[in-house]
Amino acid sequence: MLAVIPYPGLELLSTAVLMLDEELNVTYANPAAETLFAHGRKHLIGAPIDRALPIGAGFVDRLRQAVDNEAGFNENDLVLEVSGELMHLHCVASPAENCRATLVLEMRELDQQLKIERESRILEQQEANRELIRNLAHEIKNPLGGIRGAAQLLERELGDEQREFTQVIVKEVDRLQSLLNRLLTPSRLPRVEPINIHEVLERVRTLLIAEFPGIEIRRDYDTSLPDLAGDKEQLIQAILNVARNAAQANAGEGEIRMSTRIARKVTIARQFFRHAVAVSIEDDGPGVPPALAERIFYPLVSGRDGGTGLGLSLAQSFVSQHQGHIEFESVPGRTRFTILLPVRERNA
Repeated sequence: MLAVIPYPGLELLSTAVLMLDEELNVTYANPAAETLFAHGRKHLIGAPIDRALPIGAGFVDRLRQAVDNEAGFNENDLVLEVSGELMHLHCVASPAENCRATLVLEMRELDQQLKIERESRILEQQEANRELIRNLAHEIKNPLGGIRGAAQLLERELGDEQREFTQVIVKEVDRLQSLLNRLLTPSRLPRVEPINIHEVLERVRTLLIAEFPGIEIRRDYDTSLPDLAGDKEQLIQAILNVARNAAQANAGEGEIRMSTRIARKVTIARQFFRHAVAVSIEDDGPGVPPALAERIFYPLVSGRDGGTGLGLSLAQSFVSQHQGHIEFESVPGRTRFTILLPVRERNA
């Protein structure tokens, strides 16, 4: 006979959830709690909270006070020793509106909390940037057309020596028009189809070798990965932008490593996914300047002379349309960008 799960919605959360009764005994623990505390439900359920987890007497007193007052509280830095390592947690205790529990504890590691908050800030900033760019692009395109037309009319009235200057105007206007078109491109909806991520990476690799023949590209693929549902051309462009950024950081030389792995139980933009494909692009260049670390995905922000600052911004936009996310870690001599793309259920 199958066991009945009392709170099926909590089973899918990436946040650890514990439920306590009036005596502060654990009545429920979700899978995320088992993973976080490295204990199975048999160890947790039925045990007093101070026996199930290595918490101090002061925190137990706060829990008792919360039960007595039917009020919740936040603990911004709860320190536990799990498997010999100190763990810093953000804990929210809330009264439970359920006869089988009195108090609900939600816990997540502070690193994860900071990551989620950073993702939220990036998504909010991206949306504001996109709206600003759309408005600016539409305002700029019309005057550019007038400038180009006026330069062409002027060219007919000038001699050969002066026409060189009008041709410069026309070429620069065309360049700005192309730039604006690239800024507006991410508004197109993805054309969804089954995608093998390694076919995308091999296409990127071919393009990168053609553009940067001095770059050595190493591959470390997990060939058992499932197919993704998405827009193949957008993903090629997104990954190519990241890889090209790595090659340019190395001045067209050095080594780039492309790898794929499966990521389990990931949260992207506050949405939980059982599985995601993780694509990593790693280079041995000088690294991301610390001053740009928080703004590297913003449009028109570039750490390279002559760069437009659009490559990573467009990559993040394309990946976001696939409900994914790009994150990075960088130190001098090693920079790794990781693209997370959720694997959808077949009936999604």
